[in-house]
Amino acid sequence: MVYKYDFLIIGAGVAGMSYALKVARGLHSKEATAKSQKPRICMICKASLDEANTSFAQGGVASVTNMKVDTFDKHIADTLIAGDYISDRAAVEQVVRQAPAQIEELVSWGVNFDRKDGGDFDLHREGGHSEFRILHHADDTGAEIQRGLMEAVRNCPDIEVKENHFAVEIITQHHLGVRVTRRSPNIQCYGAYVLTPQVVKEVNGVKEVKEGRVDTYLAKITVMCTGGCGAVYMTTSNPVIATGDGIAMVYRAKGTVADMEFVQFHPTVLHNPQETHPAYLITEAMRGYGGILKLPNGETFMEKYDERLSLAPRDIVARAIDKEMKIHGLDHVCLDVTHKDPAETKKHFPNIYQKCLSIGIDITTDYIPVRPAAHYMCGGIKVDLNGQSSIERLYALGECSCTGLHGGNRLASNSLIEAVVYADTAAKDSLAHVDLYDFNERVPEWNDEGTMTNEEKVLITQSVKEVNQIMSNYVGIVRSDLRLHRAWDRLDMLYEETERLFKRVRPTRDICELRNMINVGYLITRWALERKECRGLHFTTDYPLHAYDKK
Repeated sequence: MVYKYDFLIIGAGVAGMSYALKVARGLHSKEATAKSQKPRICMICKASLDEANTSFAQGGVASVTNMKVDTFDKHIADTLIAGDYISDRAAVEQVVRQAPAQIEELVSWGVNFDRKDGGDFDLHREGGHSEFRILHHADDTGAEIQRGLMEAVRNCPDIEVKENHFAVEIITQHHLGVRVTRRSPNIQCYGAYVLTPQVVKEVNGVKEVKEGRVDTYLAKITVMCTGGCGAVYMTTSNPVIATGDGIAMVYRAKGTVADMEFVQFHPTVLHNPQETHPAYLITEAMRGYGGILKLPNGETFMEKYDERLSLAPRDIVARAIDKEMKIHGLDHVCLDVTHKDPAETKKHFPNIYQKCLSIGIDITTDYIPVRPAAHYMCGGIKVDLNGQSSIERLYALGECSCTGLHGGNRLASNSLIEAVVYADTAAKDSLAHVDLYDFNERVPEWNDEGTMTNEEKVLITQSVKEVNQIMSNYVGIVRSDLRLHRAWDRLDMLYEETERLFKRVRPTRDICELRNMINVGYLITRWALERKECRGLHFTTDYPLHAYDKK
């Protein structure tokens, strides 16, 4: 089947939903649109609307709101320092200066941030921030933002949400028989091929869903909001759906990606071998609250690595923990908040308290076992200040994009506000251009012939495990050329095997996700090999000097 929408949004989360709401509001400002009888905006979700990285963000949103002590210049400086001076200053200034207005809009959509008795925001401070500027909702800020935006989206008649749909590829001239290369001018996106589920039967109100056909979704504007790629690693704070789909699709379509070597590992996820995708996040705000990193025997160690101790930037803390674990043969270190007032701890971190209690740990009296895990991709689909990618008619927002804000390392809590600010600039830019485009009626339908056997499904499962092992063992927190070349060779073999399989079977979400994971793993490895220095999140034993140390 062929569907047509003015705006096709692939993915949800804070980026996709805020963009959809902003575009819907913009459409209503046009008199002709008000007479439309059908939604002009479609949002494709590979799972349910609430299963996005946004909902797993505990810490909060960074914005200058207390003008008595904080300034835009301070926030800009903190961002540039954390990014190891690789950040695009124009992107940094845009996000920081537009952040307060976007916070107001989030509140207008029904998002609740914690406030003090007098009504002012109850601000936290996190690693790398020079002031208290983190707005939060207890310790589940992401879930609160997701809740508020979901309610607004579901109440908007102009937005059609299609859950459990999976984008297989974006559509470009390549699908019209035109040879497209990375140097081809004016590559255009006409929409996407989407794997559509089919309901087999319904028993007691529960629908049994299986993957069905691949449909054609034509669009005047396509927006990639597919989130990150933490699931390529063995342990991640991301949900299992974070397989780098958008980055991989755009790369295969000859779009520009950038800064893929900068994978942020969160220093502190809860060490629980039963939960790896996602591992439960112990927010950085807990260290801002006064939590101290220690070895299981109670010894502190951060004084050996940075004068900011447990509040050092994430890359420094993650490497310090990784080194201490290797020195002492540990599978985790500990975070100690037992010296804090128990009532305050429970008030500020109710969900973390209950989660730890569920596995026998009372954080008011016991150390919290923590370890690093893949957390955030600072690179991705390269975009300009309007969120426009190198492919015409294609925007990218949120974690799958590379705006230049984060540079070599993301400053804590900058990502959620980045997504909302860029959703705003992208909405304004795409609304100004949407009427210039038509639907491309020459796009052929997808050929989805073929079947998949149980044996092939087993092979896919094993290949996913291999990707996880390769990336964790060879392209992790500490790298070397030897490890990276080994990863390259292993991934190349998996790529050839998977592409042969993909060409002979009917597409399923499993094999499409595997393709994307291999593509993203390759990009991370390639970019890591090309950077011959330690910079930001990229740390290599072959080039131990930072760029500034060489001068």
